[in-house]
Amino acid sequence: MAGNDWINSYLEAILDVGPGLGDAKKSSLLLRERGHFSPTRYFVEEVITGFDETDLHRSWLRAAATRSPQERNTRLENMCWRIWNLVRKKKQLEGEEALRTAKRHIERERGRRDATADMSEDLSEGEKGDVVSDISAHGDSTKGRISRISSVDVMENWANQHKEKKLYIVLISLHGLIRSENMELGRDSDTGGQVKYVVELARALGTMPGVYRVDLLTRQVSAPDVDCSYGEPTEMLNTRNSENSMQELGESGGAYIIRIPFGPKDKYIPKEQLWPYIPEFVDGALHHILQMSKVLGEQIGGGQPVWPVAIHGHYADAGDSAALLSGALNVPMLFTGHSLGRDKLEQLLKQGRQSREEINLTYKIMRRIEAEELSLDASEIVITSTRQEIEEQWRLYEGFDPVLERKLRVRIKRGVSCHGRFMPRMVVIPPGMEFHHIVPHDGDTDGDVERNEDNPASTDPPIWSEIMRFFSNPRKPMILALARADPKKNITTLVKAFGECRPLRELANLTLIMGNREDIDEMSSTNASVLLSILKLIDKYDLYGQVAYPKHHKQSDVPDIYRLAAKTKGVFINPAFIEPFGLTLIEAAAYGLPTVATKNGGPVDIHRVLDNGLLVDPHDQQSIADALLKLVSDKHLWARCRQNGLKNIHLFSWPEHCKTYLSRIVSCRPRQPQWQRSEVDFENSESDSPGDSLRDIQDISLNLKLSLDGEKNEGGSTLDNVLDTEENALEGKSRAENAILTLSKGVIGDTQKTESTTQKTESTEKAGNTVGTSKFPLLRRRKYIFVIAVDCDTTSDLLEIIATVVEVARKDWDAGSIGFILSTALTLSDMHSLLVSGGISPSEFDAFICNSGGELYYPSSSSEDSSSGLPFVVDLDYRSHTEYRWGGEGLRKTLVRWAASIINDKKGEEGEIVTEDESGSSMHCYAFKAKDLSSIPPVKELRKLMRIQALRCHIIYSQNGSKLNVIPVLASRIQALRYLYVRWGMDLSNTVVFVGECGDTDYEGLLGGVHKTLILKGVGTDACKLHANRNYPLEHVLPSDSPNVVQAEGCNSHDIRASLEKLGFLKG
Repeated sequence: MAGNDWINSYLEAILDVGPGLGDAKKSSLLLRERGHFSPTRYFVEEVITGFDETDLHRSWLRAAATRSPQERNTRLENMCWRIWNLVRKKKQLEGEEALRTAKRHIERERGRRDATADMSEDLSEGEKGDVVSDISAHGDSTKGRISRISSVDVMENWANQHKEKKLYIVLISLHGLIRSENMELGRDSDTGGQVKYVVELARALGTMPGVYRVDLLTRQVSAPDVDCSYGEPTEMLNTRNSENSMQELGESGGAYIIRIPFGPKDKYIPKEQLWPYIPEFVDGALHHILQMSKVLGEQIGGGQPVWPVAIHGHYADAGDSAALLSGALNVPMLFTGHSLGRDKLEQLLKQGRQSREEINLTYKIMRRIEAEELSLDASEIVITSTRQEIEEQWRLYEGFDPVLERKLRVRIKRGVSCHGRFMPRMVVIPPGMEFHHIVPHDGDTDGDVERNEDNPASTDPPIWSEIMRFFSNPRKPMILALARADPKKNITTLVKAFGECRPLRELANLTLIMGNREDIDEMSSTNASVLLSILKLIDKYDLYGQVAYPKHHKQSDVPDIYRLAAKTKGVFINPAFIEPFGLTLIEAAAYGLPTVATKNGGPVDIHRVLDNGLLVDPHDQQSIADALLKLVSDKHLWARCRQNGLKNIHLFSWPEHCKTYLSRIVSCRPRQPQWQRSEVDFENSESDSPGDSLRDIQDISLNLKLSLDGEKNEGGSTLDNVLDTEENALEGKSRAENAILTLSKGVIGDTQKTESTTQKTESTEKAGNTVGTSKFPLLRRRKYIFVIAVDCDTTSDLLEIIATVVEVARKDWDAGSIGFILSTALTLSDMHSLLVSGGISPSEFDAFICNSGGELYYPSSSSEDSSSGLPFVVDLDYRSHTEYRWGGEGLRKTLVRWAASIINDKKGEEGEIVTEDESGSSMHCYAFKAKDLSSIPPVKELRKLMRIQALRCHIIYSQNGSKLNVIPVLASRIQALRYLYVRWGMDLSNTVVFVGECGDTDYEGLLGGVHKTLILKGVGTDACKLHANRNYPLEHVLPSDSPNVVQAEGCNSHDIRASLEKLGFLKG
């Protein structure tokens, strides 16, 4: 409650004019209709007990300043009407939220039942007995204890065990202003505790044994209103510990801030406006990681790229980015939410000031929540600071259910199938602190003061005198509160507790560090009202000479403020209503201060470990006063709490944090690009030497499979047929390439002969696995890539667009300089039939992205002996790349059951609405046909259903809602392009993606990034109905001002050519 001291005068005024309000002639019709209306009772019951009255407080100040009694009473009556209206609105919103909560509970219970029914074994006692707080990466029970290093010797032993490892770790934190020194914490809402946390985490990890390099990726900001240091591409994080800084880091070792340019240039924007530019960051970060992996490979990897052991996203925007990077690179992902969107949404709805739509418009909250859900889908581990975050916040999400998580964890430990279901591991790792510069005060206050009086030229920090000038007796113990002037921090209750407890006032002083201010009138209304309330309470209780509230302090003054409180044998207090973690409690303990803290949130975990103070109910004023008085008056208790804090504080050190952190990382199942096992630096696209080409050919021969639609070729093709055909296709190529192919033919052919002797029945598949062709390396040597990803209303329109794009390319560029990729929701066979019907040869294309990104194929000219009539090469590496958390048969059964549950409500129509499309399905795509889009739930509802049952997948409605493709969670058409960049070095910045005005439900992913997007006006407009019921509007995620996005006025060659000129691909 903000400014509660004005309530007494407000109530008195209501009582004074009470009879007037009851007079029907003077009262409003609204109040008369309510019958016997008691403003006092109504105010107490409705406002004080459940409404944030900050706005009413401002109105009351204006009303109280009115001299005319009649005008004053009129304003008061209007305020009573406002109370009734606002509370009615609040109750309406609460009712709607209660219905949503009940619906969510029913859906979750149904999902649990369905998931349990799919799992063949009943719950064991172990499954029933686990508690949420026991969740850990290894599945072992923590029993409320934080894993710890008990001594320096243990830490040294751990370091010796891991020093031979050479780990590369990537951290991501996008918003705010990040630099290594002189962080501008509090400059804005985006530059706060998270900035400090990620910088110190990166610095600490960089000094750990076994960690070779740490990159903290953030946004490069070169705006005129921020310091130029935020525009530097790279900044090394110097270690604070001189001993660690002397260790051998290697040429590129250590910790670095890497700033990736994305979003509006020369403009610093808040995090809510960053969403449209996330794909651009992903592409830039991908480029950096690939380059760094190759550099580290040369230094420590024996020539093989050194991939990140994990990518760790911080906050929702970075979690979304980390998920896409994890999928593009096939490496494990970690996530830390810091603050969560669903929790914020519930808090805002409870305030009753804004509707869900208004909140979404202001905070882009639904986009944030979807990013957090995707982070749950993709993460191996979710790191939290407290158990409260797991038990009360993460359980609000569709993708995490503590009950189902326990069942899955027990089944995994017992080696029992989970039927394609996955849950991320929730791990509590409290933030660390740097303690090397902290020297707890051991002196005596009185002695120090006497020495200072004898020596006026004392070197006490300036902030000490700034605080001590408030006190009439500075020798008394200091009660210290360090918090913003925010209603949530509950400072007014603390001042009341202090003011109304005479013994406490006699024994101690109170210091309130509430940020910096120049003029109260220039503060935000909420903060100003809190501060004014505090000043009035000081006056009410006559606390002058006993309370300090300095106007200014620097970040560097905070350690000195803690020292002063410890020097006076004082106490630190955090009385917040809810404290997510409570880092200030750890800081205070490090300086030898006992603590009093709220019992709601993270302080409970901190107190369990440190045992250096007391927990209180923040709503209980007397409890706060009693706890403070107990610690201040009992010297033995004070000393014991101080000693406990100093003894246990190392458990929150950065080395302890990093040791636990790294142990969790190494417990993840290792993942990395699979082709690296048989490849030696193929990615050097600058080299055209015979050796490089041979490696490309050998690499393909080990990783590609000759197939149509992913099935085995039964046509009996032999390797010689394939190679002969490819050799004929190489006319006009250089002699070097022909020589390479011939050499590859001989080497691979001998291998095939041996295999065919022993396994004749698999000769075709083996032949497919040993295809050698020089076409695929050309994909990364193309000057430009045109990706046709248009979701047309009819197939004839698609054929026409394909022909037009190819015509423009052939007319304006040299042969071979442009490569073509066709990217659609069609299966390969459907795509082949479409091209043949239009007289277009599949050999015109370098790659085919099929099934909405579920499969990736390359064309092959060896089709003469194939029973299917057109052999294709399926990229098996892409399958292994995207199979992470693929639900397989368990997912298919759930989808079939869902399809059967869709009932046709229309009279006169019979039959199933959704049916499985077996011919349209493949290994990594389950396809379904839908008869009526209006009869099936929107894609977000099906996605929610799968998440509730712990099934991770990417669901796409395509072909105007007549087709449904379900593919791996990290597969998509845009992710397939990123895979081609990683795999073949395809230049994304020289890639043009052709799309319509609208498209399938994965449409938004095709628009952002460093590639160029050409929107064909008037194409795909019928697909807009697929986006009618979204969690968030497309406008929240589309880069409307991006120079990489251009709209063509039409689909003819002239309009397309003109748009390519705008993109810089053609000279006018």
